[in-house]
Amino acid sequence: MVRTGRPGLPEAYGVKPATEGRLVGWVDVVSKLTASRNYWVATASPKGFPHVMPVWGVWHQGAFYFGTDRKSRKAANLAANNAVVVHLESGDDVVILEGSAEAVEHEPLVDELDASYHAKYGYRLKGNPIYRVEPRKAFAWAEADFPESATRWQFPKTVRGAAD
Repeated sequence: MVRTGRPGLPEAYGVKPATEGRLVGWVDVVSKLTASRNYWVATASPKGFPHVMPVWGVWHQGAFYFGTDRKSRKAANLAANNAVVVHLESGDDVVILEGSAEAVEHEPLVDELDASYHAKYGYRLKGNPIYRVEPRKAFAWAEADFPESATRWQFPKTVRGAAD
């Protein structure tokens, strides 16, 4: 079961209880994840050093998918530590996903993702490692009304595709 509520932030942030203000709707988050062109992906090196890079990707059946070169730092980091954070570009209209990246090798899914990616960007996703990020936690808010809109979702690990 997906749990929706407020992020656990210090009281000084002024975040309202979930019964006050408004919670951001997951449908709105999915719309933003689908429409976005650029996504920031944060990984950590085997020694724990952070690495953040913009990537292109697609939201598909409750997960975010992106590709990277086999020799990239992202790929090396994910091979050692698959924890990842995905953030949309805006700091005013925030969407953040936390989860684990898993390599995708199932050919019918790769073909679907490649077609979606090509339709969106005019480039092929195939040929490089493709990663799936199923959110374990997600956050969203509007900067204009942060204390009243800050929302957190917590997803059970076993839910696949149910986040749409």
